Amino acid sequence: MVSVNYLLRFVEEDAPFGDVTSEAVIPEDLEAEAVIIAKQDGVIAGLEEAKALFEHFDVKVGVQKRDGEEVREGDVIIELLGDARAILLVERTALNVMGRMSGIATEVRKLVERVKAVNPKVRVAGTRKTLLKPMDKRAILIGGGEPHRFSLSDAILIKDNHLALVPLEEAIRRAKTFSIYKVVEVEVETLEDALKAAKAGADVIMLDNMTPEQIEDVLEALKHEGLREKVKIEVSGGITPENIEEYAGLDIDVISLGALTHSVKNFDVSLEIIKG
Repeated sequence: MVSVNYLLRFVEEDAPFGDVTSEAVIPEDLEAEAVIIAKQDGVIAGLEEAKALFEHFDVKVGVQKRDGEEVREGDVIIELLGDARAILLVERTALNVMGRMSGIATEVRKLVERVKAVNPKVRVAGTRKTLLKPMDKRAILIGGGEPHRFSLSDAILIKDNHLALVPLEEAIRRAKTFSIYKVVEVEVETLEDALKAAKAGADVIMLDNMTPEQIEDVLEALKHEGLREKVKIEVSGGITPENIEEYAGLDIDVISLGALTHSVKNFDVSLEIIKG
């Protein structure tokens, strides 16, 4: 679960000096019952985070579903009982968290199922194209995907801007010398550089912005050199929900998409007071 302290910053941002509307209108110590309802079909996520937020403000929470469970429009996801002002204070933050995480989990689940139907061994991964990493990365996991690197500290990924400063083979040599515990991944855009990276000892080669035909050429060349089984192949760039199955049919290991987090559509959830 994402830390409640991380989540509280959003409540504080939303109500830096309190919720003036509730303080003006709602009597003190008024108890209320409420429910959070799914307004569409999909994969629900962020329930643990929402529960932690409400409980922090002493609201009793009855969770009716599980993170990663598929829900239908109209399903009651959470039941709430507690101070009315507290429920209304947390409402929007909790819904925003659940909406974003569920949107990501829903999209990931769809793509994972489509990819697995074509090639069961291929994994679907996110990227670092996000500013809400704790929530977004957990949502990817809930949806059945791979989170990829959480941060720059997790693994070594040598990209084009690194290679503009240090030659490819030297960059890999330096990376392998730096640590025996860190995976070394290299981003390449040509068949020639893919072969160089494999020969230099890269653990993972990311084929960036290549067409399926270009990727096939790289895979054949690696097989011809006896290198295919020595590296993991990740493909990224230009891959969308519309063309992902074309890539899934290739002899690759991972498909990564920034679209899982940078442009996902929020899942629609709503909080309704049912008794005051």
